Amino acid sequence: MKKHIFFDLDHTIWDFDRNAEETLNELYHTYKLDELGLKSCADFISTYTENNHQLWADYHLGKITKDFLRSERFSKTFIQLGIHPDVVPHQFEDDYVNISPTKTNLFEGAENVLGYLQQKYTLHIISNGFKETTLTKMNLSNLNPYFENVIISEDVGVNKPNPVIFEYALDKAKALKTESIMIGDSLEADIYGALGFGMEAIFFNPLKKEKPEDVKQEIFHLEELLKLF
Repeated sequence: MKKHIFFDLDHTIWDFDRNAEETLNELYHTYKLDELGLKSCADFISTYTENNHQLWADYHLGKITKDFLRSERFSKTFIQLGIHPDVVPHQFEDDYVNISPTKTNLFEGAENVLGYLQQKYTLHIISNGFKETTLTKMNLSNLNPYFENVIISEDVGVNKPNPVIFEYALDKAKALKTESIMIGDSLEADIYGALGFGMEAIFFNPLKKEKPEDVKQEIFHLEELLKLF
């Protein structure tokens, strides 16, 4: 019988891409990037999103550091789009990091689902997100009341999918593997991390990516959880 539900935050509850898009639209105009030669804000956002997703995948696996991720994602994007390194706006990353976590777009149905689940289960967050931004997102999006614990990889010293962070989370929750389940969007970090640890997992797949055969449970919308639990 399940008693504890562990959620990822970014791309699962907090709509990372939508919040990033809002922030980048604002910064595109603040920095007058069209005058630098970036004629399409949409191209800038799509190129950044692709680079950011790849860098985060490497960060989950411990291949790169937080500082490298932050220094690389925008500089790589600007250079790919033809901006000379000498005119890349280096304050851009800091402004993005300050503004983006203040956005409060959640995936559709998130508050309804969390309110329902909270009445029946103890809810927790396990996030590979950076500590200061994760806490800001949780606070400004009014998510703290739903969750008993917020486990952040920077505090633990390892990222999902490392089993150590799942062990830490269960110890903190005083939960057993058999009474716990993980829900997240990252196959590598959330799903295979949990399954490798011996814990059930549900793949949140709003983009309807191809699901591997060894991943048994999948949802496309958070409100599907109302029927599963």
